[in-house]
Amino acid sequence: MAGPREITPDLARMVGEACIGTRIQRAARSVSRVYDAAFRTVGISGWQFTLLMTLAGPETPTINELAARLSLDPSTATTNLKVLERRGLVAVGVDESDRRVRRLTLTEAGRALIAEALPRWEEAQKESLGRLSAGEIGVLRKALAALAE
Repeated sequence: MAGPREITPDLARMVGEACIGTRIQRAARSVSRVYDAAFRTVGISGWQFTLLMTLAGPETPTINELAARLSLDPSTATTNLKVLERRGLVAVGVDESDRRVRRLTLTEAGRALIAEALPRWEEAQKESLGRLSAGEIGVLRKALAALAE
């Protein structure tokens, strides 16, 4: 095993330019700003829209199932969901077959809010994807799916 390397400005620059983690974080922050700005008019963030839209699906997941689906720590999911629950957008109910299990559902107010937010999502999606060619979009989606596994 080699000893510690000297951290030089050239090494720092090289790592900064090559690091996929840094590149993805920068891209994520840039794209998140677009979505957050779009949803600001309906009083939610891009991340809250993602949570609400995930709950609009056919399943009524547990917090752990939702966290796994979104690659979140369950405590982070819980913290984010409590905000939406306080606003009446999400309900936490008891599972019919196992009363120890809590299931998440989107309320009617939550459905109404994401219906109102959907045109803003379409605008943000168009703006974000407009930076790329059709071929780049396909490659990006495939690459992101591979990295998320």
